[in-house]
Amino acid sequence: MPQKYCAVVLAAGEGKRMKSNRPKVLSEVLFKPMLGWVLDAVKASSVQDICCVAGFHHEEVETYLRRFYDGSSAQTSVSCVLQQERRGTGHAVMMARTFLEAHRGGQVLVLNGDAPFVKAETIDAALQLHLHNGNAATVISAKVDNPFGYGRIVRNSQTHLLERIVEQKDADEAAKAIHEINSGSYWFSVDSLLDVLSDITNSNAQGEYYLTDAIALLLRKRQKADAFLTDDSAAVLGANDCLQLAELNTIARQRVLQAHLAAGISIPCTDGVIIGPDVQIGPYSCILPGSILQGRTSVGESCTIGPNVFLKDTVIAGHVKLNSVQVYGKKVAESDSVPPYTVLQ
Repeated sequence: MPQKYCAVVLAAGEGKRMKSNRPKVLSEVLFKPMLGWVLDAVKASSVQDICCVAGFHHEEVETYLRRFYDGSSAQTSVSCVLQQERRGTGHAVMMARTFLEAHRGGQVLVLNGDAPFVKAETIDAALQLHLHNGNAATVISAKVDNPFGYGRIVRNSQTHLLERIVEQKDADEAAKAIHEINSGSYWFSVDSLLDVLSDITNSNAQGEYYLTDAIALLLRKRQKADAFLTDDSAAVLGANDCLQLAELNTIARQRVLQAHLAAGISIPCTDGVIIGPDVQIGPYSCILPGSILQGRTSVGESCTIGPNVFLKDTVIAGHVKLNSVQVYGKKVAESDSVPPYTVLQ
C-alpha cells in the first residue's frame, strides 16, 4: 500500500490587527483569500487529505471550503475542525487529533493558512528529504535578510542537522546572528507527532501550547529531525495587518506579471495592470494599462485587453479586442462586438 500524506492547515487566526470582520485567512492577496493560495499549493503537492483548523467566524471558513473545494478534486479531500479557544499552534494541532489518528502510519504536513507563497514544489521537496532521512520531523526553513521576530534554526556544527529552534525572545547574540528561520511549516511522522502531542505544555509566558515544542520533545527522545532550506524567502511571509497584506499584494502582483511576461504575454506598460493568480492568458495576447483580471478568467490567443478593462470569472475567445469594458462571469466570442463603456453581467 502506498503511504498516505495528509495536511493540517492552521486557519484560526482572528486578524484583530487587520481591523476586519472576517477571519484573517480570508483576507485577500490579488483578490484571492490567503487560505486559497495555501490550499491550492497543498492540493498540487503529494497530499491527499486536508484538515483546516478554524476559529473566529469559523462558519465563513467552512462556507469557503464548501464553495471552492468540496468535491473539486477526486485526489484531495478537505475537512474542517473548530479551535474554540486560540491557545497556540500546538493546541490547534491537538484539535485535529481525530484526523491525525485516522492517518496513523503516514506523514502529515502542518502549515499556516496565512502564508500564501508556500509552493507545492517546496512541500514535495521537503517531503522527499523527510522520507529519505527517515525523519520524525522536518521543518521548512528559509534564509532572510532580517530574521528579527522569527524562530532561528540552530544546526549542529558537525552534522549540520537541526539541533533546536530558538525563538526571538530566547535568542542570545549567537542565535540572533542566524539568518535561517522557521517558516512555520513542518512535515511530521503522524505516529511520532501523536506520541508527543499530549506532552506539549503551556508553561510559558503566554500560556500557550507551541508546536515547536513537539520538535524539542522528539529530539529529546533521540528521534531524527532536520530542516529543509527553501530558496524562496517569501515562503515564510504572512500578514498580521493591512500594511503587511499590502506588501504581500505587491510581491504577488510582480510575480504574476513576471510569469506572464516570461511566457511571452505582451504587457508594454504595467501601470494599473493587476492579474489574479488563477487567470489564464493565451499566447500572442497583449494587456494594456488599467486592466484588472480577476478570478477564473481565461483570455484566448492574440487578444488585446485594455486599456481600462475589468474582467471577472470571464472567458474571452481568441482574437478579441476589448477597450474600456467590464465583463462579469460571461463568455465573449470572437464574433462578438463589444463597444467601449459596455458592462456585461
